Amino acid sequence: MTNYEAEFSNLVRAFRKRHMGKGPRQIKTTFCKNWAICEMEGNLSPVEKFISTSNDGKQMLRAARTEMVKEMYKNNRPVEMEELLGAKLIDLFVDIDIEKDFGMSIFVFDHDIADKFVKNN
Repeated sequence: MTNYEAEFSNLVRAFRKRHMGKGPRQIKTTFCKNWAICEMEGNLSPVEKFISTSNDGKQMLRAARTEMVKEMYKNNRPVEMEELLGAKLIDLFVDIDIEKDFGMSIFVFDHDIADKFVKNN
């Protein structure tokens, strides 16, 4: 992970903590073209883990941790992330495996961020 990818991970954690009360325990971000791909572990709170013991609870949590997260970013523009990258967020794809407590978010920006921040080896 580059310094910019690590800083982006920190901003994602802070954003989620501010708007959801808890951020992921671990985030690994990779920039690829105009995407910031975040792999996130340790997303669920102890209460959410308890709720996930039933099938209805799993379905509710999956909806909350996918559709509601996308809505949260839409309603609360991630200005700090956009400022770090000098790019505007144009779309967000979110998924989570409740049983593994592993989530993925793909932030789509309006131009190539990898070209700007990732050094070619």
